Amino acid sequence: MSARTILVVGGGPAGVFAAIAAKRQDPAASVSILTREACEPYEKPPLSKAVLVGTVAPEDAPIAGPNRIAGHDVVLELRADCASIDRAARAVVLADGRRMAYDALVLATGALPREIPQLPIGTPRVHYLRTEGDARALKAAFHDARDLLVIGGGLIGLEVAASAATLGMKVTVLEVAPRVLARVCDERTSACVHAAHAAHGVDVRVSTAIAAVAQRTDGRIAVTASGEALAADLVVVGTGSKPDVALAAASGLAIDDAIVVDAQCRTSDPSIYAAGDCVRFPGREGLVRLENWIHAQDQGVVAGRNAAGAHECYGAVPSFWSEQYDLYLQGVGWPAADAARVHRPLDSRRLIVFDVKDGCLTYAMGINVQRDLAIARRLIERRIPVDAAALADPDQPLAPMLKGQTA
Repeated sequence: MSARTILVVGGGPAGVFAAIAAKRQDPAASVSILTREACEPYEKPPLSKAVLVGTVAPEDAPIAGPNRIAGHDVVLELRADCASIDRAARAVVLADGRRMAYDALVLATGALPREIPQLPIGTPRVHYLRTEGDARALKAAFHDARDLLVIGGGLIGLEVAASAATLGMKVTVLEVAPRVLARVCDERTSACVHAAHAAHGVDVRVSTAIAAVAQRTDGRIAVTASGEALAADLVVVGTGSKPDVALAAASGLAIDDAIVVDAQCRTSDPSIYAAGDCVRFPGREGLVRLENWIHAQDQGVVAGRNAAGAHECYGAVPSFWSEQYDLYLQGVGWPAADAARVHRPLDSRRLIVFDVKDGCLTYAMGINVQRDLAIARRLIERRIPVDAAALADPDQPLAPMLKGQTA
């Protein structure tokens, strides 16, 4: 029997971890990553933080580690833009005309920035942040800018705002929702983050929608929002992302906003798997889509192993993190609308919030409580019954709860 050929489309965390996992699962397999970028796959979380402030460069953090992709005996095809999939022939067709055959294919096409009509990609002095090229361009633009307008008070928008404020820029954030981080955290956590930005001189305006945009004669961008005209040297749009499903959709795979996969990361074509930001997969309460680095890594591993012959199910507990100033935000688990919310009072720079449903912890989020969140993850994974009153008591350590103990 000839060696298996596995192709992975996408050079983000899902793609890289899928390729490495596939090679480890089947060392005899030929495994290749196809990425449209021109460089070794890099970690994206630093792009909105350390890369912008100049403490690291994108190439300082290769996803595959110091030995890079080649060190894992995986082939990296750069500038490989996949134009189509010939499912009948099991081949990927590249934009340059090449055909690459596969026995198993993993789609890890990630997500694209969600554009807003008034500020489309390509508008002078307007930046969207998704790639290392985007980050380098924005960092260069920071050198000559005095003020920055950020559209969107989500994680990316606030991380960019924090980086710019750290560099001494005047920063204004516009958020259409009644509070920042409305999609990812509760009101108390949101208020803490908002206060931190205000303390660093960032003008955060919530319940504020853009009404009009104009380019001034001096090149600055003028944005009218809530009846007020605001001018800035630069604008960064951080209004979320959308799954990149063009290749999958054109190939006739099942799509429901994202690529639909089963618990083993298999698409509607049994030879094609998918993982990361581009997929919708079975969660605890139906199909869900997640956008975060750790999920992409973990699901990529499962997709890669299965593409190489394993039969694993993806059941990792999702989590995310964000760094803004001296705040380390972290969330773990599955938020549930009908869960009981429990707050544990801590000091002014730390907080933690728990969601409890049916006597078990389902979700936890905190600021500067990394150790507690690590314990919370294990409580969630093991579905250990918890006492809400003990969770709310700061004098009750969390570690004994792993053994069902409270003081």
